[in-house]
Amino acid sequence: MKIDLTGQTARIAGAAGPVCAALGDRLAHSGATLIGAGVPDLLILSAPLVKTAGFDWASLSDNARDMGAAMQARGAGRILVLLPACAALPMRRTPVLSMQAAALLAVVRTLAMTVAPQVAVNALGLGAISEGEAPVSGNAAMIGHASVGHASVGGAGSLAKACDTALFLCDRDDTYLTGQMLTADGGWAAGYGRSF
Repeated sequence: MKIDLTGQTARIAGAAGPVCAALGDRLAHSGATLIGAGVPDLLILSAPLVKTAGFDWASLSDNARDMGAAMQARGAGRILVLLPACAALPMRRTPVLSMQAAALLAVVRTLAMTVAPQVAVNALGLGAISEGEAPVSGNAAMIGHASVGHASVGGAGSLAKACDTALFLCDRDDTYLTGQMLTADGGWAAGYGRSF
């Protein structure tokens, strides 16, 4: 998927990783200029997509609020927050990550109310995403096994699939979607209860 971001600036901050790197490449391919400081037209903030110790969740929330206010004062902007899918459906295996991600999702929804209509604020909840054999989002438990599969599609998603969904939320022509989390999890949330 490619969208038209010609003339737009984009900035990626938060937890670095393969998803952010791939998305940066796709944004540049779509015409955006990636910047490292200042108030961009499009801000991507990434929470940890796998269980991570020591991440500053409060700083990410503060960044979202500060940039949202600056974009609103300017009159336009878009914020996309990358979250693990357990932000909307907690996992027993990762209760702390689930709580932290859910709190950040609440920030997304509240911020969307306060900076509208000038700024769109959405989240992308990612399930099991792999780069080769290595999980870069979620974990193998989200896929399940042959007899009790959680992910309806039967396997992990790719970086390309994660980026395609993110680009949909980054598209400046998408003007009516805000305060939402779109989940790209291969059907994990739909099938999560099948083995319980």
